[in-house]
Amino acid sequence: MKASISENVVTVISSPTTVLTLVGVVVLLIGLIKMKKVQFNARIMAHIGLAIALAAILHAFQLYKMPQGGSVTLGSMLPILLMAVYYGPEVGFLTGFVYGIVNLIQSPYILHPIQVLFDYPLPFMALGLAGYFKDRMVVGTIAGISARFICHYISGIVFFASYAPKGMSPYLYSLVFNASYLVPECIICLILMRVLPVKRIEETIKFAQKKA
Repeated sequence: MKASISENVVTVISSPTTVLTLVGVVVLLIGLIKMKKVQFNARIMAHIGLAIALAAILHAFQLYKMPQGGSVTLGSMLPILLMAVYYGPEVGFLTGFVYGIVNLIQSPYILHPIQVLFDYPLPFMALGLAGYFKDRMVVGTIAGISARFICHYISGIVFFASYAPKGMSPYLYSLVFNASYLVPECIICLILMRVLPVKRIEETIKFAQKKA
């Protein structure tokens, strides 16, 4: 009995897809538990819907599209990041998760169910981490996008290794591929945060919340 259990454990650990499934499910469950803390009201629901719509519209303006998914857009992550900063990480997780489903419908690139999880709901949900850095938007933006990068990076190693040029390590290929569009996207979001009246919007939301 002990031998069979240890053999099963070794089998699970030796299968990258199985490990990813477990990790993905655990992360998703943690995110869903966090989302349950959101206290819904008409204003929050309206702002979540608006943020998702804006993100979808901005995603449609693609400056460059990668051959295996991923693109440089006009700051499509910014509405999700701002929701996390304004309302906290839980609302950011929820907004990102829902947008991940929308993005899957917008521009699907499907190889495997677990790849879908790591390339759509999880990475956009991870943008909600920006909410833990409310007073440091630049740090929060980098943290959220870095978390998204990690999800795509893992997916690239496991599911897109066959696309790597001959002789190139899948680890290096996934790093270069995902950084080539997420780094410019991060820079665009940071520039927009400097240009747009982000603080004024935040103050307006806080004032509205106090009056409610």
